Amino acid sequence: MKRRLHKKYLLLILAYSGLLLLIPYVLDYRDKSVQLGKHGLPQQQPRCPDLENSAALFWDNGYKVNGSDAPEPAVNRSQSRIHIYLHATWRTGSSFLGELFNQHPDVFYLYEPMWHIWQALYPGDAGSLQGAVRDMMNALYRCDFSVLKLYAGTQNITTSFIFGWKMNKVICSEPLCEAHRRHDVGLVREDQCAKCQRRDIRELERECKKYPVMVIKGVRVLDLSTLVPLMKDSAINLQIIQLFRDPRAVHNSRLKSKQALVKESIQVLRSKKQTDKYKRLLVPSNRVNRAESYVSSAMELICDNWLGDMMLVLNAPLWIRRNYLRIRYEDLVLHPMQELQRLYRFSNLSTSPALERFALNMTHGQGYSSDKPFLISSRDAKEAIYAWRERLSVEQINQVEAYCSEVMRQLGYQKNSQSKAT
Repeated sequence: MKRRLHKKYLLLILAYSGLLLLIPYVLDYRDKSVQLGKHGLPQQQPRCPDLENSAALFWDNGYKVNGSDAPEPAVNRSQSRIHIYLHATWRTGSSFLGELFNQHPDVFYLYEPMWHIWQALYPGDAGSLQGAVRDMMNALYRCDFSVLKLYAGTQNITTSFIFGWKMNKVICSEPLCEAHRRHDVGLVREDQCAKCQRRDIRELERECKKYPVMVIKGVRVLDLSTLVPLMKDSAINLQIIQLFRDPRAVHNSRLKSKQALVKESIQVLRSKKQTDKYKRLLVPSNRVNRAESYVSSAMELICDNWLGDMMLVLNAPLWIRRNYLRIRYEDLVLHPMQELQRLYRFSNLSTSPALERFALNMTHGQGYSSDKPFLISSRDAKEAIYAWRERLSVEQINQVEAYCSEVMRQLGYQKNSQSKAT
């Protein structure tokens, strides 16, 4: 009898001890779920504790003092100019996102200015170029375009040197050119802008200083940590809009444009060549051509960088999170009016019926894409979103879903087998 009582008491003590051990884990999970919900992330426990711990350590070492958030940089928001970076990767729809800012009459917009760095310093790996990318952005946001001379060689620096200048509303509108009117909403006609007189870069600098909002769109920043110093700089107070897209759609679009992307893909892969995990990616598969192999392999690094960015923001101080906006390409093209308002509200810009019509028309065009992959044109949004289902093989879909599974989970993209079942 006494022996049975001892056993019962022992079991009760063990159960009670187990419950006490579980309580901290339950509370920790609840806190993380609440935090994820606040920032639009799915309320599921991350499956990448090492990455999350690294992100937390980044803020602990650099931007927290005695365990508390570092003070927000002193900025007079009512008087300061707004600087925004559109953070994206290749084939995510970033050109369309950028065009929504290029069209706004209060925005000075630059399309891929860091392209000049990658071209001039090729074949430098993407990682080694990150410092130069940040330095160029630091100068450009201050309307100092002399930094471009570092990458111009013997060329004279005029407005025609700027990458994408024939599509730039500021360069192609008065007072720099009469090809377009700045307040008229509509795509710039490159053939008309090509006739514009080349202007000295100092004239463009003077125009730059007139605008209350400056936006740079780029795909050559590998991860958000590169930009933190610019977010912390009170003279710039950089705000980030990060664009995401279904990795399968990105992969499909990259394969469609593989010849144009192979050079950048190799530079991205070289940035990870010292890591054992990625060494295999630099060896092209025998089953596909070299261009397709490099472009496909870079997709794995892109997903890893995306996940790193999400963990960095999740663990960031409040003032960083206030200056960060996440947007999905699918939401942008399926609900252009609502997303346009969200983008402009974040950027302290007002919308107009003309801008709303432009966004709507650009997502209700004919077909998936033009023959020129980097040409901005009106598209059929639904076809653009789901084209990967018809164009990718089952093997390709499974491959992307395997190495981008955590990113897809965090962003709310269902795997192919799950979407078919629902």
